[in-house]
Amino acid sequence: MLILRSLRTLLIPFVLLLTNVSYSEINSIHITSRLDPNAILITQVDIIFVYSQQIIDKFPSTKTEWYSNQREFIANADNDIDIKSVFIPQGFNSETTSLPERLGEALKVYIFAEHDVSSAAPIDVTNFSDVLVTIDEFGIIVTQQK
Repeated sequence: MLILRSLRTLLIPFVLLLTNVSYSEINSIHITSRLDPNAILITQVDIIFVYSQQIIDKFPSTKTEWYSNQREFIANADNDIDIKSVFIPQGFNSETTSLPERLGEALKVYIFAEHDVSSAAPIDVTNFSDVLVTIDEFGIIVTQQK
């Protein structure tokens, strides 16, 4: 009886932990720019797929942290992240981004863009199905497409 009670005490938190893990639900990511096509500017949009809780815990909290320490962060993350960097010229109609093969294993999916305020936090799109990133004169707007 004591053994069963001990097992139950150990298994319940483990089962709860497993059921609280959510994985990426993304089907597609589209990026578009509403900026003047005559201006000469290219915006880098980084889509980061994270596969480890340790990386999520250490993930940069602002755009400045991401872009200033990007190389070091990528080197330290090793195989626990995939990054898709997309370069969008102003006035560009639309780009559908290719997604990594192991997308379904991603615990978090974040988006940063150079054309945003320096204090901008990463945008978590993990639970979106079809993501639309729109670049305008004020920064980026990330929505779920319908």
